Amino acid sequence: MKTKDNILIELKNVNAAYNSDIVLNSVDFSIEKNDFIGVIGPNGGGKTTLVKIILGLLKPISGSVEYHLEGHGENLPIGYLPQFNNIDKKFPINVQDVVLSGMMKKNRLINRFSKMERSMAEEIMNEMGVADLRNNSIGELSGGQMQRVFLCRAVVSSPGLLILDEPNTFVDNAFESELYEKLKELNRSMAILIVSHDVGMISTYIKTIACVNRELHYHKSNVISQEQLNEYNCPIQLITHGDVPHTVLGEHHHH
Repeated sequence: MKTKDNILIELKNVNAAYNSDIVLNSVDFSIEKNDFIGVIGPNGGGKTTLVKIILGLLKPISGSVEYHLEGHGENLPIGYLPQFNNIDKKFPINVQDVVLSGMMKKNRLINRFSKMERSMAEEIMNEMGVADLRNNSIGELSGGQMQRVFLCRAVVSSPGLLILDEPNTFVDNAFESELYEKLKELNRSMAILIVSHDVGMISTYIKTIACVNRELHYHKSNVISQEQLNEYNCPIQLITHGDVPHTVLGEHHHH
């Protein structure tokens, strides 16, 4: 059961739109400490818009977003792993500086990081197996290496909440299962919200589910039936469980 003391972020009656097109409608949603939320829903249903609202990158046209995290504004302790098609691989920055930028506050230069902060960056790079790449440009990295580096950046400051938007994008097969095991470990010390179309993979690791299709329905379990998905107006694949996670396509009709 969610209590006020455990809630990190609350969205209250949030409506979001691009121009006059309503994308999120009357969303009430809260993120609790150490929850592991899988955000699912159809393309165009508002999943990425929800992430932008939480990160403060998009203001709702009505409703409110309340933060119960230490910090404010650009210094909120939220780690973010973006979709990799939004990253400019030609940008002239090396791996170490990408990771250090996860501790950067407004108007602060990279060369002003303390010895302790640099040590923290080195430790997380070692954990992720990218320390040997510290001087490499991000343009030289494979998809899996880049995934590791930006995950380092997202968690180097030990945020209260980690948000991942379609983390399977560009990840290599060798790192995919390692990524989710690492997230499971990180979930001991932070809440995680993961947007994914691969419901079969994330259902093994998440604790709760948010179905987003203009409206948001929060499901307090990682087990969900096709009937519940239909009730939530969330036309996606059915999640099933067993020794090997898998999905079964449920019939739905487009109007």
